[in-house]
Amino acid sequence: MLNASETTAIVLILLLALGILIWGYNRSRVYGKLGLLAWLQSVILMAPWLLFFGLFAAGIYLNLAGILLLLILSTIVYIYLGKRLRAAGQDTILRERAAQRIQSEQLENHTNNFKATPNVDGKVIPDVLPIPEEDLKTIKSIFGIDTFFATETIPYQEGAIFRGNLRGETEESFNRLSEKLKEHFGEKYRLFLVEGVENKPVVIILPSTNDPQPTTTAQKYIAIILFVATILTSLEAAGLLLGFDIFSNWGRAIETIPMSLGLWAVLGAHEMGHRFLANRYNIRLSLPFFLPTWQIGSFGAITRFESLVPHRTALFDVAFAGPALGGLVSLILLIIGLTLSHTGSLFQIPSQFFQSSILVGSLARVVLGDELQKTIVDINPLTIVGWLGLVITALNLLPAGQLDGGRIVQAIYGRKVARRTTIITLVILGVIAIINPINPIPLYWTILILFLQRELERPSLNEISEPDDTRAAWGLLALFLMLATLIPLSPSLAGQLGIG
Repeated sequence: MLNASETTAIVLILLLALGILIWGYNRSRVYGKLGLLAWLQSVILMAPWLLFFGLFAAGIYLNLAGILLLLILSTIVYIYLGKRLRAAGQDTILRERAAQRIQSEQLENHTNNFKATPNVDGKVIPDVLPIPEEDLKTIKSIFGIDTFFATETIPYQEGAIFRGNLRGETEESFNRLSEKLKEHFGEKYRLFLVEGVENKPVVIILPSTNDPQPTTTAQKYIAIILFVATILTSLEAAGLLLGFDIFSNWGRAIETIPMSLGLWAVLGAHEMGHRFLANRYNIRLSLPFFLPTWQIGSFGAITRFESLVPHRTALFDVAFAGPALGGLVSLILLIIGLTLSHTGSLFQIPSQFFQSSILVGSLARVVLGDELQKTIVDINPLTIVGWLGLVITALNLLPAGQLDGGRIVQAIYGRKVARRTTIITLVILGVIAIINPINPIPLYWTILILFLQRELERPSLNEISEPDDTRAAWGLLALFLMLATLIPLSPSLAGQLGIG
């Protein structure tokens, strides 16, 4: 039987999940049928994992066939809802376009009496603006009654802010304004459509000299040094797992290569995911700055954007693709390793190690069964590689700053929420580092985020348009699996489940 504290924890988790579902429903229903269908898609996508971990926490675990069945059923329902959503969306788009056409005609008729009024009203503009006067006049000419009706010009950094009213559909208006600006100035200026202090869209024009700068020669040398250091630490980590120190036994270095290659397969998949989607959106990425560590070989890599991100959907896709591909490779390696594990496998580890992760422990219980009740469990090396890969992926999904998780939160929920989650993440990591000083990883990541990654990404060029609800659901699933990877099982609950 579960004790009182464990029962309370399960109840709190269920209440939290119920609260998230109710919040999502209330947020979606204001959008009518489209919003509810998108909400149902999110629920269906999360349902198999919530059901699996809910049953697991209650002491009921499904076998691998049951898990696959849940995932297949979820996928079928998800595709069906997607078709319904697209059909409903087409009807809505047609109605909105008709309404916008009527509204545009009314606005044109209403403004016929003051055609001589410029797009930017006569409010006082300082004598000296960062943008040259001739350029400013040309920039004002790109605004219109059917895109963005500018009413005020304010100096901002090396450019200007244009307040006003967004007249057309967000993405279409942004594209038209950007094209007009490019026709007049080429690559001299950048146009940003962002949310102003009054929660109304504003246009910001900045010179392209403010774009992210490419990696310097010195930074490239640093990236190369970190790459070499990470190769060494991955070999050292593999050697320690095999029971020897590679720096004292270079003659056995060849024994560490297979496990190191497995780790590098995860790291490489992660970086390939980022770069594949970045190329799709014509976004330049810097060289990866790998983070070497003796504990697990590497903590992944820091990769900077070297060009502006066109919109929040692109930010999400690039940020999500890395951990998605790296995590998938890690999960496959873990499952293969667990499946190949048998008495006499290369590694013998205490079964209590499987208590350190809800996700890994639950999958191990499904595949290995009663073997986890033994004190020592024989496992295949791929199990360790997959496990380490999941930990690396989960750490990079922490919702803070410029980590992948922070970028995902910023893309889905905006900069205000991303700032809050960064602070919360730092506080939680700091508390864990104080409570458990033996484990250096929380302190390492607290310092890393605080000094290198705490700042949010630059605003996208189109900061108003949000990613669709399908992407939001995938983002929530990634964050959920991150928690399931990093949160351990309590010894008592693990004992009830036959782990350790």
